[in-house]
Amino acid sequence: MTADPPDDTRTRILRAALDLFAEHGYQRTSLRQIGERLRLTKAAILYHFPAKEHLLAALVEPLVADLEALLDSAQTQPTEQARWTVLEGWVDVMLAHRRPLGMLFHDIALVGRGDTYHRLMEVAMRANDLIAGPDAGCRERVRAVQAVAACSDPIVFFTDVSDEALRADMLDGVRRLLAPLPADGAAGTRPDGTAPLPADAGPAANPAATPRPTTTIPPPTRVTSARTTARQPAPGGATPTTPSGSVSAAASPRRRPGRPPALGREQVEAARRMHAAGTHSVDAIAATLGVSRATVYRHLGPE
Repeated sequence: MTADPPDDTRTRILRAALDLFAEHGYQRTSLRQIGERLRLTKAAILYHFPAKEHLLAALVEPLVADLEALLDSAQTQPTEQARWTVLEGWVDVMLAHRRPLGMLFHDIALVGRGDTYHRLMEVAMRANDLIAGPDAGCRERVRAVQAVAACSDPIVFFTDVSDEALRADMLDGVRRLLAPLPADGAAGTRPDGTAPLPADAGPAANPAATPRPTTTIPPPTRVTSARTTARQPAPGGATPTTPSGSVSAAASPRRRPGRPPALGREQVEAARRMHAAGTHSVDAIAATLGVSRATVYRHLGPE
């Protein structure tokens, strides 16, 4: 009888842990439950993983390793080529690890401040530098951080969208984000008010030139207040909007005095986890949840 490969038990433990984390969450999954599913003792699991945190780190490891390899490949390229190598490759890596990433999104902070945590921070900083380019100013560095978020966050928020459609929309969005602003702030803009795409943005930046899957992606749910008054329709029954689709200041009635809308319990937990992980700024958290910076700050304090 052929002996099992030396890493077979370890691999089985990781697969079972991933399944149980998906079913019950990391916090509510015990080593005993993992052992029962595999008919192993807790001691057998501890032999391969001295603590539950090591399971989480091992599940994140392939993602971190692939991101490090991506950045290594882009490091020696010219600035513009390196920027898009990182952005397109980042989306592909995230999609390749879509299941564990979506499952562990709220638990990555639990990796702690060990080797995996520092590698994640190093990956993020290297990606930001390559996207921003040498001698980048504040605007370029802010856009670089936003671009990394644009190539990451939709993976865990739109789990029902196909890889192909999500990839196309994510890259289209990041190209629009990084498009250069016209010199006079107005000339050269599209009819909808957005800045033109760079000439080298590639076919994916032009939806009319490259057919893409037709997929309706619902926007992230925004927290609303019962005190917010109804929008006043414009002549003809239409509600004036800005280029981004939001109601314009002229058409939207002033919100009644009071505190900004409160976040729900799950959103508060998500905000705290993103902040604790160190991968999202307060601005990025506010944009993701659709609330103001002040609202985010108010909920980042002790429960």
